[in-house]
Amino acid sequence: MKAVVINDFGKPSKFSLTKLSTRELKPGELKINVKATSVNPVDTKVRSGQAEAFAPEFPAVLHGDVAGIVEEAYEGSPFQKGDEVYACAGGVKGLDGALREQMIVDQKLVARKPERLSMKEAAALPLVSITAWEALVDRMNVQPGQSVLIHGATGGVGHIAIQLAKSLGAIVYTTASTSEKMKIGQDLGADYAINYKETTVEEYVKQYTDGKGFDAVFDTVGGGNMEKAFQAVRNGGQVACIVGSGEHDMTPLYVKSATYHGVLMLIPMLTNEGREHHGEILTSVARMVDHGVLKPVLDEESFTFSTIAEAHNRLESGKTIGKIVAENDLSQL
Repeated sequence: MKAVVINDFGKPSKFSLTKLSTRELKPGELKINVKATSVNPVDTKVRSGQAEAFAPEFPAVLHGDVAGIVEEAYEGSPFQKGDEVYACAGGVKGLDGALREQMIVDQKLVARKPERLSMKEAAALPLVSITAWEALVDRMNVQPGQSVLIHGATGGVGHIAIQLAKSLGAIVYTTASTSEKMKIGQDLGADYAINYKETTVEEYVKQYTDGKGFDAVFDTVGGGNMEKAFQAVRNGGQVACIVGSGEHDMTPLYVKSATYHGVLMLIPMLTNEGREHHGEILTSVARMVDHGVLKPVLDEESFTFSTIAEAHNRLESGKTIGKIVAENDLSQL
């Protein structure tokens, strides 16, 4: 079987094509003919060594997101050969990654893909949809009428979070750096878009909440932006963040008696605890997509597995809008 691997950490040029042996299925596993994957920040961090603790053994096959067709299912599986599926199911320690012709996955992490999406489009959804769901539904329990501020309107997680928060009945606010990105955020369902380069946190909190702050703030950016999230939340409100590295002063949350939620969707894959919930989330997401409630936004540039290094360069450039996807062309090499 052909695969794209890294043999040590470093720049995107570390990717190389190789052949790997296959293995027999274990109980509860599926073998998927991989059609597409997407690039997430965790993939670039594993590749570079920034997230070495999450990395598979070398030669390492990266990428968790996958869309494809079931080739083989273990006896008793709810899936069968020919089913079109999608998942975030590997690319981390102990689990096969998607940059290969066939991927063996835990069926608990898998759901049938949305019918109205192509494989390429479906591959964009798993990690970001699960992350947004865990933050907005599982952690913050967003309710109709609540004010929800989402940082990063056109990011992978941010653009899904806007649509999910709107479907929950929230009044949705989002931040972006340009008028183009603000418009995309509003087209996705945000009630209000804020140019964070032109408007301070204090100014937009005063403008939109009479200085009280937002009920829930979802920070999909991390770094120094966390302080802005802390500043924007109301007394007794909630903040969820998906990038919790670095040192941060929690005093602004403490004096507001606000709650902080760290969201790391990789935990079920790394610990084998709660994996079935990811499959359940993706089943719900597929239903939302097929009912026209949610859709992925794809970056204007497309890639293949043989150009995955360029895809990583694209994500790290910071110029992307939506998700970067790559289609599997290994059989043609």
